[in-house]
Amino acid sequence: QVQLVESGGGLVQPGGSLRLSCAASGTIFSIHVMGWYRQAPGKQRELVASIAEGGSTYYADSVKGRFTISRDNAKNTVYLQMNSLKPDATAVYYCNAGIIPGGGGWIVNDYWGQGTQVTVSS
Repeated sequence: QVQLVESGGGLVQPGGSLRLSCAASGTIFSIHVMGWYRQAPGKQRELVASIAEGGSTYYADSVKGRFTISRDNAKNTVYLQMNSLKPDATAVYYCNAGIIPGGGGWIVNDYWGQGTQVTVSS
């Protein structure tokens, strides 16, 4: 069974930094796009950043220049370095990945982590 486990959330003051990690575990054949979404109270879940298997990246306009997504394919892990955090970054952050599980088959399945809370407040 494939699982995504996030870590690294917490409380930080405005202007501070946090680094989120998300590790995929289980029987995995391959991992394709990995990304981070967030959902603030009363708002829809939105894509923050994503990274393809080859390393190409996408960022939401609201985080460009402040957030950096990266991945370690050997560790099946994706990271989100968040700098110059603002209060509007407060949300639950979710890891997402397109994964072909091991054991046969070629279908890319969509997996989500359980979410990690990020709170930016003084």
